[in-house]
Amino acid sequence: MAAIKQNIRLTVDAVVFGYIPKEGIVVLLIKRTIQPYLHSWALPGGFVLDEEALEEAVTRELLTEAGVNINYLEQLYTFGLPGRDPRGRVVSIAYFGLVNPTNFKLAASSDAEDANWFNIKELPALAFDHATIINVAVQRLRSKIRYEPIGFELLDKKFPIADLEKLYETLLDRPIDRRNFQKKINHLGILISHNEKQKQVSQGRPANLFSFDEDRYFKLKKEGMTFEI
Repeated sequence: MAAIKQNIRLTVDAVVFGYIPKEGIVVLLIKRTIQPYLHSWALPGGFVLDEEALEEAVTRELLTEAGVNINYLEQLYTFGLPGRDPRGRVVSIAYFGLVNPTNFKLAASSDAEDANWFNIKELPALAFDHATIINVAVQRLRSKIRYEPIGFELLDKKFPIADLEKLYETLLDRPIDRRNFQKKINHLGILISHNEKQKQVSQGRPANLFSFDEDRYFKLKKEGMTFEI
């Protein structure tokens, strides 16, 4: 049998979603300072070092290119079609995560000259196959949001119910039955009510504030409870 010739390089890319009430679901992009795709917008990411774990690589790239440090990133998919990168055969392990953009001050450096949040429905032209990667991540997000309460990662620690409803409408890209939604959330008992109120622009009176009861959620999940919206 002939010897196998292989010259494959490995990269990581990060799809970081955020939520801005006035803009909707946004994704973090950086503007490249190197070829290929010089000055083009792209996902944060880069080559994996020889002695580096994948998770270490994606964390490093996010921090050095955008100034963002995220505790949890979930592996999304492997993208490896020949021709996806003009530098040769490059396989990318993509990750995705959810953050509240207000918790970060973006700071581009390293291979990035700029970093910013873009609405997922108004993306600029992207480098490589990053538009495809984002599309896969959006589909994963919309699927997962139905059975896991990951949406709370996008909100402030304390929030009015109206913000939670609007978030789910934005994530699912469709209207929701608000009465039924509140009924399901209340039935689960995974919200902590606070003796605090927040003035709502669209409402005449301040709204009660709540926070996500993570301990109760994981207790119910261990007991076999299913979260479905």
